[in-house]
Amino acid sequence: MKPQIGVLLIQLGTPDSATVHNVRKYLSEFLNDPRVIDIPYLLRKFLVNVIIVPFRAPKSTKIYQQMWTEKGSPLLIYSESVKQKLQEELGENFKVELAMRYQNPSMDSVLGKMKIDNYKKIIIIPLFPQYASASTGSAIDKALNIIRKWWVIPELSIVSQFYDDERYLNAFTEIGKKYNINEYDHILFSYHGLPERQVDKVYNDGKPCSDHNCENEITEENKFCYKAACYATTRLLSEKLNIPTEKYTVCFQSRLDEKWLKPFTDKTIIELAQKGAKKILVFSPAFVADCLETIVEIGIEYQQLFVGQGGEKVQLVESLNEHPMWIDTLKNMVLKHT
Repeated sequence: MKPQIGVLLIQLGTPDSATVHNVRKYLSEFLNDPRVIDIPYLLRKFLVNVIIVPFRAPKSTKIYQQMWTEKGSPLLIYSESVKQKLQEELGENFKVELAMRYQNPSMDSVLGKMKIDNYKKIIIIPLFPQYASASTGSAIDKALNIIRKWWVIPELSIVSQFYDDERYLNAFTEIGKKYNINEYDHILFSYHGLPERQVDKVYNDGKPCSDHNCENEITEENKFCYKAACYATTRLLSEKLNIPTEKYTVCFQSRLDEKWLKPFTDKTIIELAQKGAKKILVFSPAFVADCLETIVEIGIEYQQLFVGQGGEKVQLVESLNEHPMWIDTLKNMVLKHT
């Protein structure tokens, strides 16, 4: 029986290897995306290709080498495993494919294959729980830009965000329950950062994100605001994990300058250590697979930062990776869109 429905899982991407050459290629493609660095074209080209990539590639290569395994990038390994397990769960009427927004397997090659397979319907699932133009928006934009050139365009269904999906929340909760919350002085929910100007662009009323109470509620106006979704994710998870409000903090990592979403995770960790905290637990609900930002930035760099300020242990809560409840989440997501 030929599959009638194609399922395209999209992850952010990873270098092909932990070498300066391949890291440079990855950074160049990633940072030249106008949804990632949303500044005028010529300025972005100069900034990225002349300043950022040449100087950042060697440093980033050393960071990638810290998490690289014999099989390659953890992000790619977990994502490939998820693709295979989801295929097994969905059965022969579906064909699951995986593409990276940047580098390989490329969206051009994977969607080229899906075009030939001539599906009745394609379901596109960017693997980012909270919508952001620089991640989900870019992935969808790229996919549609490829598909719009096809002579025959099948029925399409797109998942734009799923931070409030009950199964997704239960999967993260199940992993979090491995750790005794009471053993930790404080809990962090750390999300990838974004420039403040990017969340401001979500609104059509001319007002910035800071005027929309994004820390406390989801409304029709802020339902696609990344900051609002991050805070909403935290409220939902903390309720399931019975974490009192005073014991956790929402923060944002991986910033490039001071005009990114606050509070910053690294500064929060320093402040906690200076106040006497010895053990902190860190959730990263924006990442469905462990990667550089979780394995190295939180697990290694923040641990060193915390110890340097008098703390003892930064414990990373693992991402969903290939957990059976995550596979079930994706299966249900697909079936809802058929």
